[in-house]
Amino acid sequence: FSLAPLVPRLSEFLGIQVIKADDVVGPEVEKLVSALPNGNVVLLENVRFYKEEEKNDPEFAKKLASLADLYVNDAFGTAHRAHASTEGVTKFLKPSVAGFLLQKELDYLVGAVSNPKRPFAAIIGGSKVSSKIGVIESLLEKCDILLLGGGMIFTFYKAQGHSIGSSLVEDDKLELATSLLRKAKEKGVSLMLPFDLVVADKFAPDASSQVVPASAIPDAWMGLDIGPDSISAFSSALETTQTVIWNGPIGVFEFDKFAVGTKAIAKKLAELSGKGVTTIVGGGDSIAAVEKVGVADS
Repeated sequence: FSLAPLVPRLSEFLGIQVIKADDVVGPEVEKLVSALPNGNVVLLENVRFYKEEEKNDPEFAKKLASLADLYVNDAFGTAHRAHASTEGVTKFLKPSVAGFLLQKELDYLVGAVSNPKRPFAAIIGGSKVSSKIGVIESLLEKCDILLLGGGMIFTFYKAQGHSIGSSLVEDDKLELATSLLRKAKEKGVSLMLPFDLVVADKFAPDASSQVVPASAIPDAWMGLDIGPDSISAFSSALETTQTVIWNGPIGVFEFDKFAVGTKAIAKKLAELSGKGVTTIVGGGDSIAAVEKVGVADS
């Protein structure tokens, strides 16, 4: 968990010998920092060694901040977490600013989402509706097409009265699913759920599988990917778009057998990107999928 392996690479990037501290706070670190010549760089050790980091402890944040005159956050991927090194230190350092990468991410996202080239589609996957409620509600205000995949779809199917076998479901979110479907209709958003699925007899990479209509999942079987007809329908819908954002895998892509839908979406977005469509992929799992398929650069 140490950041020591980063030193040679970081030094190479910056063209100077980066000095690494063995700690994050304390007299040794303070001594190292105050002796640092202008233009030099010191890398602190991993802040996660301190429980106070994720607790966003103000005393710890104050000690961290005491090492610096100003604060720049260039890590978009951690900017939403209120930890000591991301949010706490900003209480003690002025100015606290965004770095160029963070700025680029925000320009892209704000530009694409608040003023998108239309038709604007969003693909939302992932296992739970509960973790995506805010995203879906916000997108229903903005997008023309909303494609849903991943484990969350079974809560929608159950809300529509379909039997879902042993698929993942959030029973306390059935009313919410119904209201989201209704809201989409009212807003004129084309909300698409997969209409065929790859189901499995167990949650395992070597499970027996078959393709069934979404309304006919056999008892004790679980849906782990979208089926071929849904892949075609989703692809056709995406063909019409000018802006697409994607968050969350479409199936259990960790198992190759159930990664077909997610891979197809990744390839489709890469192809659309090549035709000038703005495509944005966010979320660790979606990015891992795009990398696995080998289309991250497009």
